[in-house]
Amino acid sequence: MVPSIAWNSGVKTAYTTNDVIIRPATIDDTPVLGRLGALLVKTHHDFDPRRFLSETGRTEAAYGAFLGSQLQEPNVALLVAEKNRKVLGYAYAAAEGVDYMALRGPAGVLYDIIVDPAHRGHGVGRMLLQAALASLKELGAPRVVLSTAERNEPAQKLFASAGFRRTMIEMTRELDS
Repeated sequence: MVPSIAWNSGVKTAYTTNDVIIRPATIDDTPVLGRLGALLVKTHHDFDPRRFLSETGRTEAAYGAFLGSQLQEPNVALLVAEKNRKVLGYAYAAAEGVDYMALRGPAGVLYDIIVDPAHRGHGVGRMLLQAALASLKELGAPRVVLSTAERNEPAQKLFASAGFRRTMIEMTRELDS
């Protein structure tokens, strides 16, 4: 289900019929954002340990602190999905200008989208994606780009169903082999 966007006390919030609320993240959310960010790191590392960072004992705190530092950035959308005051997942995106290294014009970039495994399969990821797209549009982004791990087929299916198309392929080679 695509969330409807409504104004609630001046804060943009997406509501759905199953009591999940998409709202801007706050500093109080950073511990759970850190936990979910560490899960994102671990998941990607499990896909390809030579390409992706490994989760360390500091990852959770570092990721939470980093995302907390993004809360006041005017071009950033950091959203959480919440049900019964429990954060189920988050989306982190930003509007960027021209990037000659990426050969692209201004765009919104979806950096992270993750849902706690216990809450997957209920449309929370899709709700976060739709709310992130709406936020990036409000920030003036004419398009949205993202990257997904080669082995992350569920995410690729979600993005394709939302109208994303493949435009780049990242390739990696270790130099020590």
